[in-house]
Amino acid sequence: MTCMAAAGAATPAVADSVPVGVPLDAVETTLGVDTPRVATAVPVPVVGAPEAPRYHKGDLLPSPILPVMPITTQLGSTLVGAPVPNLLGDPKTDGEGALESPATDLLARTPGAVVGAPLTMPDGSNYGIPNVTAPKLGLTTPELIGAPSALLGLH
Repeated sequence: MTCMAAAGAATPAVADSVPVGVPLDAVETTLGVDTPRVATAVPVPVVGAPEAPRYHKGDLLPSPILPVMPITTQLGSTLVGAPVPNLLGDPKTDGEGALESPATDLLARTPGAVVGAPLTMPDGSNYGIPNVTAPKLGLTTPELIGAPSALLGLH
């Protein structure tokens, strides 16, 4: 039995990341010191459709035979702020240091398996009979693509 959504029906939303606040209030109360504020987001990986194998001239099997799976996520924005007292030896120069990392998209691809057949393509010089060859076996390299950055500031 299949279930079809009605035209114009809302599809469920997929979150790129889940915001998380790190509670440090107990440390501040217990130790009596100003604690940093930490807010970040936990990435939610989303698995995409496997990439289709490609056929290459002269190969009997597609490459890669085990498809590569793309996984996308978003590294959520992170903010760490901490009080900086008496920066220049004067209480008037109290400030706050901050480390901020904006949200960044990240793409990962799983490795794929490459397998070669133990036979070549039909050989015209051998009456159309394929030749025996050493089979190949290997893995494609995994990929991780992204451009995270961070900003350090003093207020």
